[in-house]
Amino acid sequence: MDGPGLAALRAPGLAAETSALSVERVSHSYGERRALEGVSLAVPRGGFVALLGLNGAGKTTLFSLITRLFDTRHGRITVQGFDVSRRPSAALAELGVVFQARTLDLDITVGDNLLYHAALHGIGRRRARERVAAVLEDVGLSDRAREKARRLSGGQMRRIEIARALVHEPSVLALDEPTVGLDVASKATIVEQVRALARARGVAVLWATHLLDEIEPGDQVVVLHLGKVLASGEMSAIIASAGAADLRSAFRALTGAAAPVPDAEEGGA
Repeated sequence: MDGPGLAALRAPGLAAETSALSVERVSHSYGERRALEGVSLAVPRGGFVALLGLNGAGKTTLFSLITRLFDTRHGRITVQGFDVSRRPSAALAELGVVFQARTLDLDITVGDNLLYHAALHGIGRRRARERVAAVLEDVGLSDRAREKARRLSGGQMRRIEIARALVHEPSVLALDEPTVGLDVASKATIVEQVRALARARGVAVLWATHLLDEIEPGDQVVVLHLGKVLASGEMSAIIASAGAADLRSAFRALTGAAAPVPDAEEGGA
């Protein structure tokens, strides 16, 4: 499976200076355990890149490095050309993030959750209110601004977290398994909304997932398995290079593991 075609797919998609988000030869260890090894990927400005990997592949570790929860000791990460390690404030100002774990303050209103985030980014009160109103409209939840966050369904909470990530108008939106724990309808709504917002706003999106049904033909895909990038390129090219009939078969051929089948879980839209 490691022929010339697949090797070519492993090269980073774009140089750091032409990418909204660039990860170059990044490695990370927890003690003796290597979580990431020489990972490279690039998200073009206005592009949508799916980071595909099973649980334990290293997706969340990579997000922790991109967001500087962990320091990058090996390799380089840039956001809009700003090095995350050397110029963290400038880099993180260009980045909106939705983590896998829910992070809303459940005891305050939806609007106050977003206003607090805006304040952290130094946005003045008047402008913050304008931005909060705009992003709530973007995710179709303008009518929930004065409700406490705990009254929302799981799907609505996720949509509010996406709105919050967009309040400061970032150039890059990174989402780590954003549909985990949601039912099929809620998953579809969130994927569709993020894609629509990316197209409308020109925001670069890194979408981490283990679910094949969240990836569309024409998407750029990075297959991450046990801390290594096994393939990177357009979905059709990865399938062809693996000699497979579809992405599920290509994933199995590349990793030796079966991709999980999406199931209906709790949470509403």
